[in-house]
Amino acid sequence: MRTGRPLPPLSISEQDRVQLVGWTKRPKTAQALAMRSRIVLLAAEGHNNKIIAARLHTIPHTVGKWRRRYLELGLDGLLDEPRHGTARKLGDEQVERVLTRTLESQPQAATHWSTRDMAKACGLSQSSIIRIWRAFSLAPHRTETFKLSRDPLFTERRLEPRDKFSYLSRSSTKEIL
Repeated sequence: MRTGRPLPPLSISEQDRVQLVGWTKRPKTAQALAMRSRIVLLAAEGHNNKIIAARLHTIPHTVGKWRRRYLELGLDGLLDEPRHGTARKLGDEQVERVLTRTLESQPQAATHWSTRDMAKACGLSQSSIIRIWRAFSLAPHRTETFKLSRDPLFTERRLEPRDKFSYLSRSSTKEIL
């Protein structure tokens, strides 16, 4: 005799089954997603949470969580949700000021901006200047490839294709560095 709450029936469409099996077999799939896929596939075969947990070396609570997420959201429920990073510390105006100064001016008594000079001139840290320059592929010390832009709309045009300021969040800063 079965005890506890009854499990909701889990049925998978053939299209979802193909996708889930693909996620479990692909070598480049994140292991967490592969585990979630295995959980749903075994649940669709009619196994209870304890048996699935024992087979996959996890706990029944985890099995129940992913079974429920699949029932509520389908395949999208198995994917990782976006996580919130640290809020940006630099505003768009500060970044634009650094870009404008880098591209349209030269420091006194020097041929090009250094990160230290730019940091002093803009009132930011040297590492912030490095991150901004890296995100916008600027290298003022390379005189062969770096030219001062005479275009007054250069900054706006450079920003249009995609949001270049996402690099300022704490989580993506590690990827840039």
